[in-house]
Amino acid sequence: MPSLRFLVPGTTGRFRCGGLLVELQTARLVSTIASVDVVTYRQREPNHPYLDDLLSREPLATDGACAMADAPLWIVSWGFDVPELLRRLKGRPVAYHAHSSGYGFDLPASVPVLAVSRNTLGYWGDRAPRNPLFLVPNALDSQWLERGARPGTAAAMLQQERSGSHRPIDVLVQQRKCSNYVLRELVPELRARGLRVEVQSGWVDDLVELFNGSTVYLYDSADYWRGRGVSEGFGLPPIEALACGCVVFSSLNHALADHLGDGRLGFQIGCGTLQADVDRITQAVRTPEFWQPEPEVLSSLLKAHDPARLPERWHEALDQIQRHWSRLGGGVRPLQAPLRYALHWEARLPRLLTVMHRLFARSVP
Repeated sequence: MPSLRFLVPGTTGRFRCGGLLVELQTARLVSTIASVDVVTYRQREPNHPYLDDLLSREPLATDGACAMADAPLWIVSWGFDVPELLRRLKGRPVAYHAHSSGYGFDLPASVPVLAVSRNTLGYWGDRAPRNPLFLVPNALDSQWLERGARPGTAAAMLQQERSGSHRPIDVLVQQRKCSNYVLRELVPELRARGLRVEVQSGWVDDLVELFNGSTVYLYDSADYWRGRGVSEGFGLPPIEALACGCVVFSSLNHALADHLGDGRLGFQIGCGTLQADVDRITQAVRTPEFWQPEPEVLSSLLKAHDPARLPERWHEALDQIQRHWSRLGGGVRPLQAPLRYALHWEARLPRLLTVMHRLFARSVP
């Protein structure tokens, strides 16, 4: 198994966000099967190596497949920085850990993709169909699995003892990434119906406890990502809410459709009319047992994102990636996908020739 270097711009201050936390969690879990370093490239930090220093100390290997196989594998993930990082790492084994999609860049033919969702996998399956592609879903933090008060768990029994059969928060909304529709139209209507709606905006010491105390969870990120031109790469909050026994109403943009699109685990928000949303959410608050997913369906989802399973998925992918880079180091050429404009012309050429033939036939006396 190759040693891995997860590249992040920094781990403190302005770089702290959901994507960074997921990448650091992945690095920790993968460290159980391989040697892992977190490497920063914008911000120097005392506890992590810095990209410029490593590149200056480690010249490119020139002795073929063996050197390529023994070289560390660089993992890039920060969407807007990926093209520049790939340029700087040219000639070294590298893989793209793809969270969101839609950044607009193309990948060199040799670069494997580790996609966190089927939506992202499909994006690169279209944009880079000859690159090695792997699905390695993100993992839930173990606290959501251990403490989440979903039906049938010890946490649910404890929650019922504390607050009875009805949870103290009817509807939970997290303000970050939430649409104006939910905040300005739906929330006031739900409150007018007498529902207890909590809009969480500040720091919360214990998110699991907050979700455990909520009956319905609303998540509408479609407008947020549409405005930024990139995708919802994975969508952890709705899965975290399901792990805590909430009924989930969510937008179905991008990776959210992977899990919630068939209506078995969650329900669409913004479903045609405001009245439809208000009626369905009110009913879910009053009788959540009729809106919660079937236990076996929810169990299957949570098992797929159990942190104990992530190292196994990475091991399988990394084994193939190591073989891929060994072949390239031995002089094997990577497959090249045809250029999109060439495919467009190829598809249109027969029709164009037919039109030209008809015009020529008409011009002949």
